[in-house]
Amino acid sequence: MSNLGSRTKARRRALDVLFEAEQRDVDPAVLLAERIGDPGTHVSPLPPYAVQMVEGVLDHAGRIDELLTTYSQGWTLARMPAVDRCVLRLGTWEVLWNDDVPDAVAVDEAVAMVRDLSTDTSAPFVNGLLGRIMDLKPTLLG
Repeated sequence: MSNLGSRTKARRRALDVLFEAEQRDVDPAVLLAERIGDPGTHVSPLPPYAVQMVEGVLDHAGRIDELLTTYSQGWTLARMPAVDRCVLRLGTWEVLWNDDVPDAVAVDEAVAMVRDLSTDTSAPFVNGLLGRIMDLKPTLLG
C-alpha cells in the first residue's frame, strides 16, 4: 500500500474514533485507548498515523476549536454537521502541527472525506475554512 493510500485510510480511522466518541458522548482519549488496547473487537488495529492524529487533535483541542470558531464565518461548532466538525479538527491539526504532510494535501484529504461522508455544502465549507487557516498559519503559530 502506498504511503498516500495508507495515510488516507489512517485519516478515515482517526475520523471514525473522533466521530464515534462524539456520537456516544465519551471522551475521545478513552475511546482511543480502548481501540489501541483491544484491537480484536474491530476490523483491524488502528494505524499509527490514526493514533498520532487523534492524539494531536486532543493535545491541541482548545486551540483548534478556538480557531475553527474564530474563522468559520456564521457557523458555531455546535451548528456544524458532526462529520464536518471532526474532519475540520483533524485537518486543522494536520495543517498547523504536522510538518510531514504538505498543507495542501491535508486540505485536499479533508475535503475528500466530507465530500464522501457529509452534505453537499460541506466540501466548499471545509475547503474554505481550512484554506483560511492554511493562509494564516504563519500568524497562528507565532
